[in-house]
Amino acid sequence: MKHYRNSLSIVMSFIIVAFLWSACKQQPTEIIGQSKLPDSEVSHPDWSSNASIYEVNIRQYTPEGTILAFVKHLPRPKDLGVDILWLMPVNPIGELNRKGTLGSYYSIKDYEAVNPEYGTLEDLKLLVDRAHEMDMKVILDWVANHTSWDNILTVEHPEWYEKDTAGNLVSPYDWTDVLQLDYDQQELWDYMIGAMKYWITEADVDGFRCDVAGMVPTEFWNRARRELDQVKPVFMLAEAEKPELLVSAFDMDYGWEFHHIMNKVAQGTMNVVDMKNFFRKNDSICPGNAYRMYFTSNHDENSWQGTEFERMGDAAPIMAVLSVTTPGMPLIYSGQEAGLDKRLRFFKKDTIKWDGGQEYSEFYRILFSLKERNRAVWNGNEGGLMEIIPLENDSVVLAFYRQKDTDRILALFNFSKEKQEIKLRKFAWPGNYTDVFTGDELTIRKRALFKLEPWDYRIFELKK
Repeated sequence: MKHYRNSLSIVMSFIIVAFLWSACKQQPTEIIGQSKLPDSEVSHPDWSSNASIYEVNIRQYTPEGTILAFVKHLPRPKDLGVDILWLMPVNPIGELNRKGTLGSYYSIKDYEAVNPEYGTLEDLKLLVDRAHEMDMKVILDWVANHTSWDNILTVEHPEWYEKDTAGNLVSPYDWTDVLQLDYDQQELWDYMIGAMKYWITEADVDGFRCDVAGMVPTEFWNRARRELDQVKPVFMLAEAEKPELLVSAFDMDYGWEFHHIMNKVAQGTMNVVDMKNFFRKNDSICPGNAYRMYFTSNHDENSWQGTEFERMGDAAPIMAVLSVTTPGMPLIYSGQEAGLDKRLRFFKKDTIKWDGGQEYSEFYRILFSLKERNRAVWNGNEGGLMEIIPLENDSVVLAFYRQKDTDRILALFNFSKEKQEIKLRKFAWPGNYTDVFTGDELTIRKRALFKLEPWDYRIFELKK
């Protein structure tokens, strides 16, 4: 793994020199993470404050593609330091108008059943129980916007579906294997919330990742959150970038825009200025204390847009480090910890190869351990503000520090194909630090110079 210090073999090639310059006036830092809006009304579960999230693709995780086979692999995400397991849909998949041989995970035939290809309800209960024993939480992927063509609701409640002018049921977009539900029908709200409660009471799940949440009325989600929390305090993730969903319904949404910026920075069509503009925008539109989810891959990106190595090339590791150290919760998709370098087929069996890739596992283990222990990088208001340090070459390099109570990090990034220097002319937080990746200890003075290789990063943690 090239930018994880070439497996720590070229640590000494990155020189850190502390030195004094002639005095010069230092511009003030720019503070990120101070929302201009009131705090969210959502009460985040206590366990989410320093959590990282892991997307589980049951179908492709093992040769068997079953829940029980995945249970044997639970030590893998646990060893990485993962706190939340997001299971892609476990429901039966529609057969009518199915795409491919196995169909889309998101074509739901029965909201209160487990896909027999994956196993049984008892298998799912076992998975949740074992995860809880390991201090991990489990959230289910929930598809509220549409169903398969052969869902029983099409027969029992055809009035719950949208129709064209000729009275025919319709598909959203070009998703021809599913049918669009109509949320003008209030009885549909009762049914859907009841089905979500079923999984909490029957399987003790800890929340939901809600597919295309922005296509479903916000008031539905507000009501669902209120009622679900009465059964059990839940964690809710919206597959959307719609700030109003974060006010009363969801703990976290997708950082899609930031993801696309990271891709474009890696490809050379955007730079650090665009990143900082995103942070400013985020503070102006998102409620205080809301979580954003940042990622270099997920099931959609991997299958349809390419692996992080296709999209980001040598910049993939630095973007992963950025997603953990900026204000937000990091996501890792099944196989990334093994250096997954192939697009997993969406409608067919395509088992992940787990051989090798130990350097990636260690890479994510280091990052998630930092998230777990260092309050400076915790989620929402539990974490520290991000203070961007002004630099001369700030279109290609980024430096910031974050502090919460006695915890502090200093983060340095070179988002370019060329070697760069980062000069801290009047660093406000000098002290004794530890390099998070190498374990090297060093003293950072008020004025310091760091030399970074292309796409290099350095994360320093205050030594206590």
